Amino acid sequence: MTNFNRESLPEILYRIGDLADRTGMDCYLVGGYVRDILLRRPCKDIDIMVIGDPVPFARTVLDKLNGRNFVLFERFRTAQVELSDLEVGTLKLELVGARKESYNPDSRKPITLVGTLEDDLSRRDFTINALAIALNGEKRNRFVDLFHGMEDLSARILRTPLDPLQTFSDDPLRMMRAARFAAQLDFSLLPEVLEAMKIMRERIRIVSKERVSHEFFKIMQAARPSKGLVILQETGLLKEIIPEIAAMAGIEQVDGLRHKDTLYHTFQVIDNVALHSDNLWLRTAALLHDIGKPATKRFNRAAGWTFHGHDAIGTRIAAKIFTSQRWPLDNLEYVQKLIRLHHRPIPLSREEITDAAVRRLMYDAGEDLQDLMNLCRADVTSKNPAKVARVMKNFNHVEEKITQVAEKDLLAKWRPPISGEDIMTTLGLPEGKLVGIIKKRMENAVIDGLIPYDRDAALRYIQETYNEMTRESGKPS
Repeated sequence: MTNFNRESLPEILYRIGDLADRTGMDCYLVGGYVRDILLRRPCKDIDIMVIGDPVPFARTVLDKLNGRNFVLFERFRTAQVELSDLEVGTLKLELVGARKESYNPDSRKPITLVGTLEDDLSRRDFTINALAIALNGEKRNRFVDLFHGMEDLSARILRTPLDPLQTFSDDPLRMMRAARFAAQLDFSLLPEVLEAMKIMRERIRIVSKERVSHEFFKIMQAARPSKGLVILQETGLLKEIIPEIAAMAGIEQVDGLRHKDTLYHTFQVIDNVALHSDNLWLRTAALLHDIGKPATKRFNRAAGWTFHGHDAIGTRIAAKIFTSQRWPLDNLEYVQKLIRLHHRPIPLSREEITDAAVRRLMYDAGEDLQDLMNLCRADVTSKNPAKVARVMKNFNHVEEKITQVAEKDLLAKWRPPISGEDIMTTLGLPEGKLVGIIKKRMENAVIDGLIPYDRDAALRYIQETYNEMTRESGKPS
């Protein structure tokens, strides 16, 4: 044990230590909060462990420190409470009793027993999370590091306090957390930890999809997601949790012609997006933008490797992944749109751009146009600087054209100049397929520049269109 600098902690935590003194229990700050203080990372979720019964102590903290949002989990000897502090704002506390755990082979839910400080710290996932600071008694401000977590923090490595095979067998979700911490903290995994993950990868099947997805999205939200994603791929975990993504890996060669590894290209695209956007669903679109390539991969001796229709196939596979992984379906339409459109700006960047082509892209992308362009830029992963510069110059030209058309046509967030209800009212038609056909023709006429973006012009156009359709059908207009 070594002393810890008291000034590094909010004073309210020492007030909790004072309450522990009155009850005669040892009280420790433990886990991720200690790690993040040492790494100078922001963190307001705090774990406090007491040697003794945590439930009455948690109620004392609630009462004496004006806590709120109290939640009790008596079975696990755990309570949650929020405290307000003028120095750091709202703190979310979890108060637990020191415990030791055992596990049934078919479950990651622990069987808990009252334990010692060493029992509790040894059950943690990684040594960097098995650190503690005493908050009361003669040991106040003493730093507890029983498993050399400080050395591992300095070396930026992830190691388990106990045998990694046992650690991952007890709770397979810890394997996902290993990849997550590697990505979030930019740490490396020891070879024996990686090897244990490879051996225990099938154990992840006993963990709920929701919990796995929660950790997966934390990897996706890291500054460099690829670090965690590569670990999932190399240990075989990615194939276990989302096999459709793992299927993108690999390179084939025919007649000396190879295609690039789609999976590792995808990881680079995600990193490129992450440089400029925290939008999780834009990053997810980057993850899935080429998901249809394995199903559409063909070799043509004249054209080489082709992936025709991979965007359309990709939208269907994305829906399957969202459903199977229990991802929020509210975001599926957005992700599918970007998958469907991610190749559309590329031909525009290679040819003379017409107003009509730009209008069509703006109309189809709608308010997600900028995200689409960001994804397309991120999709350029060539290692040839001249090629990258040329492609980016072309994309700049496309965006300039978009700005010009938007200013001219007021189409930055394009909406039809008239609605389906306007069509029904003007033509005296009931709701139905015919209204949809006429509306679509009117929209195309505006987009293609056949009529101006103007309500009166659109009304005249639908009347003319309807008259023409009725003449062709032989029915009176």
